[in-house]
Amino acid sequence: MPVASHSVVLNLTQQAAWAKLCDLSLAPYYVPGLTGCQFHPGATEGVGTSRRVLRKGVQYLDESVVQWRDGTGFVLRLHKGGNDSPFPFREASFSYALQAEGNATRITLQMRYSLRGGRLAEWLLAKAFDKVVRQIAENLKAYYETGRTQNADMAVSTSNINVA
Repeated sequence: MPVASHSVVLNLTQQAAWAKLCDLSLAPYYVPGLTGCQFHPGATEGVGTSRRVLRKGVQYLDESVVQWRDGTGFVLRLHKGGNDSPFPFREASFSYALQAEGNATRITLQMRYSLRGGRLAEWLLAKAFDKVVRQIAENLKAYYETGRTQNADMAVSTSNINVA
């Protein structure tokens, strides 16, 4: 199964990085194209947690936690509704892993996937998936270190909220 992977060093301790990473509602602040996140009924942390991430228009993707390593990372299964993976995937998962490096922390993001179009489609789309994973990692780093969203779509969707 092909893997797209990227790693960056966060200027945060592992404990501080985990405090942000385990909050699964934060993804729209660093994943390009997302406009929001809603949890499915049940847990909001740990194995079995499931969320729907919203995209521009009325598009969405469901993500469910299938592995959880408290303090170090987790794996999300990507699906749409029931059990089906969204087109063009036959199956897909996304993992986040933290590793201490002195007072900093390395985070490694990996997307494992197989495509409905087979090996040729996987070969043709490999660079695009590598680019997406790299962008998510770079955006995550900037958001975690500054607190400012790196996702223009999220910035627009939250700029119109009136606070009473």
